[in-house]
Amino acid sequence: MRRVWVAVLAALTVLGMSGPATAQHTVGGRSTLAAVTPIVAADQATRSVYVLDAERTRWNAEGPGGGVLWSWRADGRADLADLRPAGSWSNPSEAKLREMDGRRYLLTTASGGLAAVVRYPEGTSYWAADTGSGNAHSIELLPDGNVAVAASKGEYVRLYAASRSTRATEYTQVALAGAHGVHWDPRNELLWALGDRELVALAVGGTPDYPALTVVHRRALPTRGGHDLAPVFASPGRLWVTTSSAVYQYATSERQFVSYPLQSRISGRSVKSVGDDPVTGQVLVARPEPGNPCVWCTSTLTLYQPDGTRTLLRGGMYKARWWTSYRS
Repeated sequence: MRRVWVAVLAALTVLGMSGPATAQHTVGGRSTLAAVTPIVAADQATRSVYVLDAERTRWNAEGPGGGVLWSWRADGRADLADLRPAGSWSNPSEAKLREMDGRRYLLTTASGGLAAVVRYPEGTSYWAADTGSGNAHSIELLPDGNVAVAASKGEYVRLYAASRSTRATEYTQVALAGAHGVHWDPRNELLWALGDRELVALAVGGTPDYPALTVVHRRALPTRGGHDLAPVFASPGRLWVTTSSAVYQYATSERQFVSYPLQSRISGRSVKSVGDDPVTGQVLVARPEPGNPCVWCTSTLTLYQPDGTRTLLRGGMYKARWWTSYRS
């Protein structure tokens, strides 16, 4: 009995939730009890990031009781006023949870240029910057407190010396055509980045105040239009990789693309984000829906194994992820 409660408490700590365990699952050969993992979404319709109750099939962000567990937006925040969020916070493009030194953070970017690491649940910024007109598209927090940003039009991956101060603008960068995704791999201590035609691994050197990036591996994509990059929790050591036409998994040790369960159903065109719940193994996919006022957005997310959908009323979600600080 004691082992059961240890598993429950460990899972609740990681998820940042309280409450009873709801189900038993086997992931990566481990059996565990845990509460349902929430979903985080970058919603361009309301210029907001929402943490949503994944047990609900429909969410309404316009009133209480609509399934929104927490929300954040840059608009109107005094601590970000100097970054002019009216312009820099246009089209939120990324949202993910990370943990550092026992504290949790929302990581978010917007195509208008804003990149921010936000204390959760307080909502105040650990670090933020206006990265300019390069279309900031993804963000990652490194163990030393520095922050990586991928920008598709700027065609770069930058590593900001964010550990210096809340507004540190010093950075090093490498060129990457169509840079769309970035992910820190703690198993191999590498920063992976996804571009239009290739996946690259970057070694981080230098010091926290003066970081350096070196490309140590390049792999051409099977198809063009690299977009989303995320860890595969059910198979540690793999990465989810999406392109304009397909969804792949890449094995970082074998350095090759590999097949995966439900590939024929999950893979498809224009997937903006994909990921599996580290507790249940359920796969979450965001892809544009026909008729949405935002042509690259959706109001409905798709789930696999078990199958289902989750809908944000009047939503314009771009990316959606499981609200977990697991990295690999």
